[in-house]
Amino acid sequence: MFDRETYIRRRRELLRRLSGQSGVAVFIGNTDSPAQYRDNCYKFRQDSTWLYLFGLDEPNLAAVIDLESGESTLFGNDCDIDDIIWNGPSPSIAELAQSVGMEHSAPLSTLPSAVRGRKIHFVPTSRLYNAEILGTLAGIKPSDCFSSGKAGCPAASAELVNALIHMRLVKEPQEIELLDKACTLGQRMHSIARDAIALGVVEQDIVGEMEGFALSKGWGVSFGTILTQHGEIFHCHSHQQKIEDGRLLLIDAGLESNEHYASDFTRTYPCSGRFTQKQKEIYSIVYECNELAFNLAKPGVSYMDIHLAVSELMLGRLGELGLVHGDPKEMVREGYAGLFMPHGLGHNMGLDVHDMEDYGENLVGYGPGQSRSSQLGLGSLRMARVLEVGNVVTDEPGIYFIPALIEKWKNEGIAKGVIDYQRLEDYYNFGGIRLEDDVLILPQGARRLGENRLPIAPEDVELSMNK
Repeated sequence: MFDRETYIRRRRELLRRLSGQSGVAVFIGNTDSPAQYRDNCYKFRQDSTWLYLFGLDEPNLAAVIDLESGESTLFGNDCDIDDIIWNGPSPSIAELAQSVGMEHSAPLSTLPSAVRGRKIHFVPTSRLYNAEILGTLAGIKPSDCFSSGKAGCPAASAELVNALIHMRLVKEPQEIELLDKACTLGQRMHSIARDAIALGVVEQDIVGEMEGFALSKGWGVSFGTILTQHGEIFHCHSHQQKIEDGRLLLIDAGLESNEHYASDFTRTYPCSGRFTQKQKEIYSIVYECNELAFNLAKPGVSYMDIHLAVSELMLGRLGELGLVHGDPKEMVREGYAGLFMPHGLGHNMGLDVHDMEDYGENLVGYGPGQSRSSQLGLGSLRMARVLEVGNVVTDEPGIYFIPALIEKWKNEGIAKGVIDYQRLEDYYNFGGIRLEDDVLILPQGARRLGENRLPIAPEDVELSMNK
């Protein structure tokens, strides 16, 4: 939690951006979520919007900001003797309110009467508990309080959502410090994983070492760890295989700091410690793409244009290997890059590993005049905006050989004569490669977050595995 002045300043800025709006902005903090039964809960994680505006990392709280008077009220319940017996004493709601500079406090049961008859502004939620409260207060169905996906939540306040997006897209110096911390720890976590790779080791053993470190140094992992010898499966969470000679191990994992800022790195390793010639050829292309994206990242450049430049480089290099034929620019225009990289180049990162996507992916990742493509790959680009100082984005190009997708395109006659489907058959057991760093946009360019960049050049990867 930052000092109280930080939260006062953020709420004051939010009020400035919402000047002229009537009513109240209502925020519901998260509560404990039962795993198997009421008293056996998942590990508590506070709502990120709540953390940004109020900082209080405790369950069962709500807040109201009056957009007309500018005053804020914290709602919650003081602990009773049963709470003290089981959980120990805790500060009163009035004390919590004062610690983050809120003018008023009140029992949680008084929240409905406090907002009755007022226009209610809220941001989309991802939890049923929060949706039920918001729906009751706003007089709508709880299901209308969820984000509908890329387009966001039609019932939510567009003014409030847009104000928070613009505030949170630009990271404050103290946020950057915590992101650097999370990234440094994330790099250490990845180094532990790399050092544990050995033929015959079960993937789960490596995951356990990684996640044990994350829990010892931070809140835990920032998302479900992806560690797999099937890199062509983007969200492969099975960790049952033994490390096999000649295969590639893709590790996509992040650490969340105790302050709830995320990291997100991906590296791909030769299980035997040395790349085969075919692996090195593809790996080197992905490495070049990662470097190109970083070198192009600066204020005033759209991340969509960087995605397209990376796609052009990738197709050009694949052409040199004889896997595609034609002009790379034209192939990019036709959407053929999606066969090899069906995901976008990167996403925003901050208090969430995919920062603010609960507001609606298009609202967060696309700016004025931009729209989402229907092409495979480009259509999955989560961050397309024109970059500005203080943005934090991931740089994660990849190349994947997905047999079912290749066969589908081949059978449908897509890019016939341009994509060499016969030669691609030699890559059906290849898997996939992704390389990801976390990047902060600076006035004159960008820098990678974290103290020590993980080895990424092919020769450095091999050296790190054979030291």
